[in-house]
Amino acid sequence: MNVSLFIAKRLIRGGQDKSHISAPIIKIAIAAIAIGLVMMLISVATGLGLNYKIREKVAAFNGHIQIFSYQTNQSNISGTPISLDQDFYPQFNSVAGVTHVQGVMTTPGIIRTEETFEGIVAKGVGKDYKWELFTSYIIAGRLPNYSDSLNNEVLISKILTEKLNLKLGDSFRTFFIKNEEKNTLPSQRIFKIVGIYDTGFESFDSSYLFTDIRHLQRISGWKPEQIGSFEVFINNFDLLDQKTQEVYAATQSDLDVRSIKERYYNIFEWISLFDFNMILIISIMILVGGINMITALLVLILERTPMIGLLKALGAQNWTVRKVFLYQAAYLISLGLLIGNVIGLSFIYLQDTYKWVKFPNPKEYYITEVPVYIDLPIVLGLNGLVLSLCMVMLLIPSYIVSKVSVVKALKFD
Repeated sequence: MNVSLFIAKRLIRGGQDKSHISAPIIKIAIAAIAIGLVMMLISVATGLGLNYKIREKVAAFNGHIQIFSYQTNQSNISGTPISLDQDFYPQFNSVAGVTHVQGVMTTPGIIRTEETFEGIVAKGVGKDYKWELFTSYIIAGRLPNYSDSLNNEVLISKILTEKLNLKLGDSFRTFFIKNEEKNTLPSQRIFKIVGIYDTGFESFDSSYLFTDIRHLQRISGWKPEQIGSFEVFINNFDLLDQKTQEVYAATQSDLDVRSIKERYYNIFEWISLFDFNMILIISIMILVGGINMITALLVLILERTPMIGLLKALGAQNWTVRKVFLYQAAYLISLGLLIGNVIGLSFIYLQDTYKWVKFPNPKEYYITEVPVYIDLPIVLGLNGLVLSLCMVMLLIPSYIVSKVSVVKALKFD
């Protein structure tokens, strides 16, 4: 029986090149599998790339989790201060997965130049600030240094420099209102631009200016150990909701905790649509590939009807003969997957290296170039999913083999 099975496989493969009917159809089926996998790989890589890149930028400005006071202080535009003297600072040891905690504060202000003015949000940061996330966004100059004595260095966005007609090394005046009481003169500071950043996230870039937190503490009349909020970073974004609850449970009752998913709900609801798009594309491509393989299998069965009759006459069971065609289908699917992997992964590698595909309107996606992300488990998972689902779809048409009559098959021409 094994000899008959081997001979049947050789006959099928050997006859493909000689057949004028099955050869083009088989090539189309292989192409459909390859193109489908290319589309799936690109869809997943760009979808995950956008997801990771956008949430990375939001986290760079806000951390993954924010801790702030429940109380509201309407008399101070910087909000309600909280003390740095907390059990979770500087190390949040009570919650696993927390990688960093930093104290910050924000104060609205107005930058005034000789030609124009612009409203901004000054973000005060100290020596504990996680600058690593901003390194890749610096387009000119350097990061400010707030680890030593108080200085007037600031990091400003490209958008603000263009609006205010400023450049690297320029100094400018910024005005801050101390509180909401009437007849209160604004506090003035002169800052110097030492670095310019560009994240492509216009809603943040058009507002945020990074300065020494000690300036804002003095303007608001706060003590050196008082800040506006804590920003917490975790090592696994997929566990954000769980870690937010754990952080909330580990803080005092007068402190509130919110994740960036809660704070920027609209942004994360928008990027969650990428997951739906990826699932839709994968489903359509598998369906198209499966239908093409069903067509190819039916043509093979039709052309090899005499061979089916011969195998049955030799005593082969229906399932044994069906396996001959299923094995051949698996070979064709694997060939299509191999071609698709080469093309799809090559495109992803080139885009990741050279970033030659860009968004026509970066403001809508918060990113200039199309980001991509892929790893080995995702590639193996997609290949395994395509192969297994296509094979399941082929079980039904392969059942036609059991309906072939030995006598009629041997007479078939």
